[in-house]
Amino acid sequence: MPLGNLTSQFFANVYLGELDKFVKHKLKVKYYIRYVDDFVILHRDKNALNRYKSEIETFLRSNLKIQLHPEKSRIIPLRSGITFLGFRIFYRYRLLKKSNVRRIWKRLEKFRLMKEEGKMTIEDATRSLEGWLAYAKFANTYNLRNRVIARFNELIIPNMQGVRFGLTNP
Repeated sequence: MPLGNLTSQFFANVYLGELDKFVKHKLKVKYYIRYVDDFVILHRDKNALNRYKSEIETFLRSNLKIQLHPEKSRIIPLRSGITFLGFRIFYRYRLLKKSNVRRIWKRLEKFRLMKEEGKMTIEDATRSLEGWLAYAKFANTYNLRNRVIARFNELIIPNMQGVRFGLTNP
């Protein structure tokens, strides 16, 4: 199944439901977050995290016949920030991953080219941008979103009077 396919997401959630039960009921982990195949466990004690990781590796290998990704499965202090679902999450704030920020700048240029070639309407570009803005709003991105909107206005709707995108609140 292709990655990102809704069916693969569904089956990942069904299949890893057993992991959820194991982590919550057997290990009794209080702060556990999982989205499809990404998960995070928060705990103050590094030894407890090492124990959880070892028990989860054993459970996955023996019960689900899968294993943790060797490079992505690590124990790090929260003050260093964690990467989860396209965000860099710190104790008091969230940022977008740099690759996601670079991607929106490239997409704006792609929108401009597609609009010029007649392959995309202003409405299509606007809907796409609105989706990205809704996603980006989950991070501390007020200034970034304003810069993206300004660039969108320059590239996509430069000569249309009165039609402008803008943010009203953070």
